[in-house]
Amino acid sequence: MKDYSILIYFISSIIFCLIILLISNFLGTKRESKNKNLPFESGIYSYGNYNSSFFVQFYLIVLFFVIFDTESLYLYTWSISVRETSWLGFFESLFFVFTLSISFFYIIRLNIFDFNKKS
Repeated sequence: MKDYSILIYFISSIIFCLIILLISNFLGTKRESKNKNLPFESGIYSYGNYNSSFFVQFYLIVLFFVIFDTESLYLYTWSISVRETSWLGFFESLFFVFTLSISFFYIIRLNIFDFNKKS
């Protein structure tokens, strides 16, 4: 007989999520107010023009930060398992850091972080 534990897990988690959604739908309040559809962030109501534009460089910096920050998690997991991976893991992580360094210097070479340039 095959093991259906993964299938049972997925089905039970979906059923559990649907039950929670149904309970919150029945028990939640349904009052309408003028402030309900206003944008609200960090305890402050937004005001002014909502269609403000940002420079693309800000988005790129955030994107690069997320990428390089995620890569540091891989290095952290390697540092935890350094005894099990031995020298092969060391050289693989060295190659990984080398690849990250090359990509970072390539990003600098493209002048992504130069906000004073006219584009």
